[in-house]
Amino acid sequence: MRIAVLDDYQGVALTMADWSRVQAVAEVEVFRDHLGDLDALAERLAPFDVLVLMRERTPLPAQLSERLPQLRLVVTTGRRNASIDVEALRARGVPVCSTESVATSTPELTWALILGLSRHLVSSVTDVRQGRWQTTIGSDLAGRTLGIVGLGRIGAKVARVGTAFGMDVLGWGRHLTAGRAAESGATAAPLDEVLRSADIVTIHVVLSAETRGLVGARELALMKPGSLLVNTSRGPVVDTPALVAALESGHLGGAAVDVFDSEPLPADHPLRSTPRLLATPHIGYVTENGYRVFYGQAVENIEAFLRGAPIRVI
Repeated sequence: MRIAVLDDYQGVALTMADWSRVQAVAEVEVFRDHLGDLDALAERLAPFDVLVLMRERTPLPAQLSERLPQLRLVVTTGRRNASIDVEALRARGVPVCSTESVATSTPELTWALILGLSRHLVSSVTDVRQGRWQTTIGSDLAGRTLGIVGLGRIGAKVARVGTAFGMDVLGWGRHLTAGRAAESGATAAPLDEVLRSADIVTIHVVLSAETRGLVGARELALMKPGSLLVNTSRGPVVDTPALVAALESGHLGGAAVDVFDSEPLPADHPLRSTPRLLATPHIGYVTENGYRVFYGQAVENIEAFLRGAPIRVI
């Protein structure tokens, strides 16, 4: 049996779990690069029986999976992976397994980005390295309003930190109730009110047909002049051209994004040169604890599959 582990950017997949029992009966090949071309992917992956996918890094649409005749099992890290055509694989009798995830990693990065924007950390570090001194003025968080678009599992953790900073927290969700919001120290409000009232808006919704383009030109125009936007959810939730325009015009005081429409971000992408933007390469879930859960449970799924035991099927 041949197993392909895809998109191991840091080259750590085999060190984050004990693969020894799997390697005793199967060949495990790790790919650190990312291939976006369908034909190149089909050629590379055709000989493999098992694919281990990292979240949404490499999509597995029907057009690709149907060209993989040896495929017997797909393992994806995380609870869900919208970039896999699960139904197409089920029709072929190929199971798709998932893993748990660490719920604290993305909220922690969210606050790193909020603080980085509010206190101009990147430009201040650059100033010190280049011999300049105090060229910016930061913004306090205490007494300001934090707006959370998507007050769910992740958003609630972000909300609790906001209250610890002394912020007023407004939250929105399609099925959010006042009671659920209050559990995390927030007040439930309509989306437009959250956008109009918040000094900082942070997004934590699952990408779906309903949330794709949820924050576009109209929504950005509702936000306060000089306010900040943070997106650690999914890139397509925010309309990229509208975000670029809002930053270039100065309407937004800044934005921080960890997720993009296309990943890895193309070299000529406009977000690489947009002013007042703090960008990170989708590292919200990239932590040692997170990777140990991902790869550890991926190995468990493969071992269970090999011995015919129950597996965690999506």
